Amino acid sequence: MIRIREAAADDADAIWAILEPVIRAGETYTLDRDLTREAALATWTGPDRETIVAVDDAGQVIGTYYLRANQTGGGAHVANCGYMSGQRGIGRMMAEDSLQRARSRGFAAMQFNFVVASNSAAVALWQSLGFAEVGRQPAAFHHPRLGLVDALVMHRTL
Repeated sequence: MIRIREAAADDADAIWAILEPVIRAGETYTLDRDLTREAALATWTGPDRETIVAVDDAGQVIGTYYLRANQTGGGAHVANCGYMSGQRGIGRMMAEDSLQRARSRGFAAMQFNFVVASNSAAVALWQSLGFAEVGRQPAAFHHPRLGLVDALVMHRTL
């Protein structure tokens, strides 16, 4: 059974083990592919966000996401998240958990500002959870294999 909980300080190595291959691949996040462990963890677990982990029966961290306000001030009622996982199927569980957490924290909507259009699994997941494409940024992402691809802005109310 998968358990989803707030990340603890001693989860750092496990979170890095999930972040590093995704960052190095450079196919889904705008993070520098040479980002150091310290910089990546500082970004993922920053003070402006709540960092969450998915843990399997053995207590191993198998996924992580963060939840934060998309903007400050007048835009603080819209949530934003980032997700990474080392196993298939964990993304949906974390996404559903994030929607619930966002609602419970008083957010009125959730928006993803930069979904790489070639990340078809993520786009399909967000659409299946009620997110709509509300914007498209042409050739906004330089994919290491595909070249320039679009980035989507996806949104849904809570």
